[in-house]
Amino acid sequence: MTSRTTSSVQDFLACETPAAWLDAALAQQALLLIDHANCEKKAAAGAMHLLYRNTSKTDLLHKMSQLAREELLHFQQVVELMAQRGVSYIRLSPARYAGALRAQIATGGNEQLTDTLIVGAFIEARSCERFAKLAPLLDAELGHFYKSLLRSESRHYQDYLSLAQLYSKQSIAKRVAEFATLEASLISTSEPEFRFHSGVPV
Repeated sequence: MTSRTTSSVQDFLACETPAAWLDAALAQQALLLIDHANCEKKAAAGAMHLLYRNTSKTDLLHKMSQLAREELLHFQQVVELMAQRGVSYIRLSPARYAGALRAQIATGGNEQLTDTLIVGAFIEARSCERFAKLAPLLDAELGHFYKSLLRSESRHYQDYLSLAQLYSKQSIAKRVAEFATLEASLISTSEPEFRFHSGVPV
């Protein structure tokens, strides 16, 4: 990831991933891969959901169709890596992260779409930030793979954010700041289990 991309993501997020989460990720790489696969699959499904609900919005259709294709490719790549490493794709309970963010999405109207897109931006930005943190700490193959994802993940967060502003009737700055505070709290505080988007596992 270029320094410009790193700076953009770090400026958007209100906190960095805690070192304790990185330690847990390195100690539980099978879980890391399984939940990473889950995240890619959910990201593709989320993009497809937006496509179905917003068929009149051409810019959204273009960006979300591209995003869905890329996320499904990433899902396939993670599943292949898991197979090579003998990691079984077991069912995992979700982290609180995405659910807690989505619980704050406004109900109905233009505000719901704007909030949904802002939440998508935070999920993609946090993914990008964590890939960048993890890449130098992992084995060469997995580190290279995570580094290869940085450009697309950074573009995804920017696409979500630009669409949020495009379809909002006012500046989204205040709403972004509100979600940033919540997102940082979810990342910085503890929770029982390690997940790709979990807070600090205890």
